[in-house]
Amino acid sequence: MTNDTRNAMPGISDLRALCRDFARNEDGMVTIFAAFMVVCMVMIGGIGVDMMRHEMERTRIQAVADRAVLAAADLDQTLAPEAVVRDYFAKSGMANFVSEVIVDEGLNYRKVTVDAEATVNTQFMDYLGVQTLRVPAYSSAEEKVNKVEISLVLDISGSMADNNKMLNLQNAAKEFVDTVLDPANQNLISVNVVPYSEHVNVGPDIMNLLNINPVNPTHNYSHCVEIQDHEFDKTYLNDNRNYFQMQHFQWNFYSNESGNLLNTRYDTVCPRQSYERITPLSQDPIAIKAQIDQFMPRAGTSIFLGMKWGVALLDPSTNDIVNTLAGQGVVDAAFSNRPAAYSDVETLKTVILMTDGQNDRSYRIPQKYYNSASEVTHWANYNLQFYINYYVSPHHRWRFYEQMYTAAQGDTLLANICDAAKEKKILIWSIGFEVTDHGADVMRNCASSSSHFFRVEGVEISKAFSAIARQINQLRLIQ
Repeated sequence: MTNDTRNAMPGISDLRALCRDFARNEDGMVTIFAAFMVVCMVMIGGIGVDMMRHEMERTRIQAVADRAVLAAADLDQTLAPEAVVRDYFAKSGMANFVSEVIVDEGLNYRKVTVDAEATVNTQFMDYLGVQTLRVPAYSSAEEKVNKVEISLVLDISGSMADNNKMLNLQNAAKEFVDTVLDPANQNLISVNVVPYSEHVNVGPDIMNLLNINPVNPTHNYSHCVEIQDHEFDKTYLNDNRNYFQMQHFQWNFYSNESGNLLNTRYDTVCPRQSYERITPLSQDPIAIKAQIDQFMPRAGTSIFLGMKWGVALLDPSTNDIVNTLAGQGVVDAAFSNRPAAYSDVETLKTVILMTDGQNDRSYRIPQKYYNSASEVTHWANYNLQFYINYYVSPHHRWRFYEQMYTAAQGDTLLANICDAAKEKKILIWSIGFEVTDHGADVMRNCASSSSHFFRVEGVEISKAFSAIARQINQLRLIQ
């Protein structure tokens, strides 16, 4: 071997030097780290994809579970609650997901609970040893009709004669009564019917239990009670004062084709017919609907008086009156302990206040012309306008009437009684039926919130009453 050949072949020392140079060389390290990071990102992204698929499946199952228990818990549902739940899952292709259905029901409630579970196969987490993910769903719903005290305060004033409004009201109110006084709610829900126009006829049964001032002459023509302005600040009737019976006369006048005034007396300020009286604490849908069917448009509009009586009949202070009426058979014995205390968490107190107009002015006969039995009889026999136009000099006609309320005063008194009711946690629904903007504002202000106010036209009033009835029969998702 020649010296040239030996010089061309590396020696041991050269190999060692080459290794040292390679160890010191950093070329390619970033590429290796980047490759490592890409692998990590792919794994994290894969885990994210698996978790997203898990959440999507969980949301899908939970939605079916929520719908199923809501339908099954409905007290109007005639099918077996468990069968309803399982049918919902089956029709969604999830029949095998249902683990357990629990049904708890009684006279006035139904609670349905479902426990469901599925599994999702992983696509990326499988490489980490996690082959499946558990997808649980749990939902519970309850419909519970607690004891409910309702005051249905309905406008029967003269303007209800227009545009089929009275007929539309009657249909809507009767549907409402059928809904809330379902036989399943026996002894749980009581309804006060408070028809009002220019005044409220409380009826002889209630009037006989009030302190009526004996100084003024009383009568049996109609049964309205005058309430002082300051009493609209409170929900109760004042047991410590004597009330005055409302005068019986007709203010509105009508004339024949020749323009001659008629001596009409059917449109009195205080409604006089038996079907226009308050019906206290009833659970008889047939009797209530028969009363509603007889309503006729009458006189003016005093919303505040209707609201005062609707609220008073929910106030515990009237319990003695109700007990007496129950003993007389006027009120169902099941309600002899009502109205319940405001602190009774099991009892919902609510007013449904309806009008087609707004508060109007109202007149009375001066006391000097209404202070004897003969004068009471006189005004029962003569329309006020007819009498003064035919028998009183034009210069003296103004002496025979005086203004009791202005429209603005009525708005203030209505706001006062609505505020007093809301302070006692009485739930107020209000319905403005073909009202003006001012009337709508007044009714919206009275309602418990803007969402408790309905402004409707024509047959839409039925939708308002139906919506309120559904809310009273509360169906709520509790978990």
